[in-house]
Amino acid sequence: MLPDIVEVENYLHEHIPLSKNMEVSVKQVDENGITLKAPLLPNINHRSTVFGGSVSALAILAGWTLVHVNLQALSLSSRIVIQRNSIEYLQPIDGDFIAVCSFPSMEVWERFIKMLERKSKSRIELNVDVFGDGVKAGSFTGVYVALRG
Repeated sequence: MLPDIVEVENYLHEHIPLSKNMEVSVKQVDENGITLKAPLLPNINHRSTVFGGSVSALAILAGWTLVHVNLQALSLSSRIVIQRNSIEYLQPIDGDFIAVCSFPSMEVWERFIKMLERKSKSRIELNVDVFGDGVKAGSFTGVYVALRG
C-alpha cells in the first residue's frame, strides 16, 4: 500500500531539505505515478521565471519519489540515487510548476524489482514531464539506481 500525500511530503522535507526550501508539495501518489508541485517565488530567477535548476530538481525529485514510495510499499528498503539525467527546457515558466512522473510499464518495473532482489542493485529509467500553466515546459529522463543493504 502506498503512503498518503502528507506522509510523503513530510518525508521529502525531512530527508531532502532542498524540497522544503523549494516549497515542494506532493499532489498525487498513486498507482499511476507521482505529481509534485512548486511555487514560482522560492524558485525564481533574474528573468522572473522559474530557475532552470529548480525545474531539473523538481523532475529529479519526482522520479526519486516514485522509486522510493513503490520500493517502500514492497518493503524493499534501499538507497536510491540518480545516476544520470537529461532535461530539455521547452519554454520558460512564469508561475507555479508541476512535475509528473508516470509509473513505468509493469514489464520495466518487474525487471527492476527482480534485479534488485537478485543482485541487491538495480537501475530504472524514468521520464518526467514538467508543466507550467498546464503547458508542457520540460521533458526529463533520469536513470535511478537502487542499492539494498
